[in-house]
This record gives sequence, C-alpha cells and structure tokens, in this order.
Amino acid sequence: MHKFNDLIFGCPGIPSSTEEGQGKRDTANGIKQCRKLGLDAMEMEWVQSINVSQEKAPLIKKTAEDEKIALTCHGQYWVNLASLEPEKITATKKRMVDAATRMNEVGGYSITWHAAFYQGKSKEQAYDIVKKGFKEVMKTLKDAGMTKTWLRPETTGKETQWGDLKECIKLSQDIEGVLPCVDFAHLHARYNGINNTTEEFRAILAEYEKGLGREALNNMHIQVTGIEYGPKGEKHHLNLKESDMKWKELLAVWKEFKLKGIVITESPNIEIDSLLLQKTWKAM
Repeated sequence: MHKFNDLIFGCPGIPSSTEEGQGKRDTANGIKQCRKLGLDAMEMEWVQSINVSQEKAPLIKKTAEDEKIALTCHGQYWVNLASLEPEKITATKKRMVDAATRMNEVGGYSITWHAAFYQGKSKEQAYDIVKKGFKEVMKTLKDAGMTKTWLRPETTGKETQWGDLKECIKLSQDIEGVLPCVDFAHLHARYNGINNTTEEFRAILAEYEKGLGREALNNMHIQVTGIEYGPKGEKHHLNLKESDMKWKELLAVWKEFKLKGIVITESPNIEIDSLLLQKTWKAM
C-alpha cells in the first residue's frame, strides 16, 4: 500500500483538458494528462459501472506507475448494504467485490462508496448490517489475495444515508483494511451548513485521530468540493469559489494536523479546483 510524505491532490475522473492535451479521452490518457497538469492523483469514476476492463488493467497500472499518479476510485452508486431486500444486499456485495478487485488489478490505493441507507432502521441496526456486509466483502477479497487497496466507507451528505463520521470511524476500528473517506463537503451539507469553521474542522480531525490514531492521519483519503445543501442535506456539488465552503481555513487545519494522503476535489470544473487547492497548499 502507498505511503505518503505529504498531501497530494487529484481530480475526479479524467481531466476535461485530456482530449486537447493527449488526444483520445480515456483513462490512460487521463492519467498522462494529470501528470502534464502537475497533479499527483486521479480518481476513477466508476459510479455507474467499472469502466476499466480486466484486459486493460495492466495498461492502466503501468501508466499510473510510469507517470507516478496515485489512483483512487469512487465506486458504484448502486450499493446499499442495509437494503430491505436481501437480493439487493447480495448484489451490492458483488458490485463492491468486483470494483475492489479491479482496483487491486490497476494498483489502486483506495476505493470509496456511499455504503447504505437507513430505511427506517435504527443507527445501531444499520451499523450491524453494514459491518456484516463489509466483513463479507473483505473476506472474499482476502481469499482471492486482493488486499492492496483500502476499502473506504465515505462520510455521506444526507442524514438518510448511513455514514456519519462516528459510523465510519467505528467500522474502521472493527475491520482491518478499512478506513474512512472523509468528505468534508458532505459533513458540511449533512447537517445543513455546520462543519465549516476552523474550530469545527479541528474537531472533525481530532475525533478521527482519537478513534484511529496518528497513523490514520498519514493515510488520508479526503474529498472536498463546494456544495449546495438544505434542511435535508446535500443537493449538488459546486465549484469552490461559487460556494460557502471555507476551503482556505480547511487547508490551514490540514496543515496544523500534518495530514498525509490523497485529496480529491469533486468540483464540477474537475481539474481547476484540484490545481487551486494544490497551489494554495504548496504556498502555505
């Protein structure tokens, strides 16, 4: 698994400038374009389906290694480990295993999902079901020797979704090979606008460190973007400068906590906000 000396920055999917910079707009050329732009990571967007075939996986792995680009992945939206329908839980686990297997094959660092919805269950009931599902997914991967990629439950943007910070930390305490993907925009939107001050950013990371230790702060998978929200939480993503997200204060707290790992900026403008954060970070 990757080790980091600092935070590195990447964009959500293939950069929009890839066709102009590399010709064909595909994953391999997206990786090359990230390097050309000066970014150090790229998130593969598998939210609809796994768009790298097993046959193409060696090429993607070699390209990422040659260009020194760390790969993360946003897994499928169509997962719900706490579904009321058992067949949907079975399908969810298969989707997760398939995506994590392919991430291992491309040499990926980390894959994240929105793991579940409560659907009327108590938080305790939902947690137990999600934990059982993640354990089964991890066992299947271990049995197949596919354990080089971190599995990351993502902090989610609506209170109807499983995945508050405490839940993601607890799951990571309970299952080896699991760590949270901390989405600061989701934590801001989930509670209709809190978690957007220096003190609140500190509290998030202090809770993270208390639960998972200093080593986990050296192994971060972070997502951030501007975000529109309301009483029910997340509505949609915005570019950072078009939002109320206090991203400069957030970066200052990351510096304070000496974070290491990968930051993916999930803004609609793709690489523009990634480069903005990277430039700001390096100037601090």
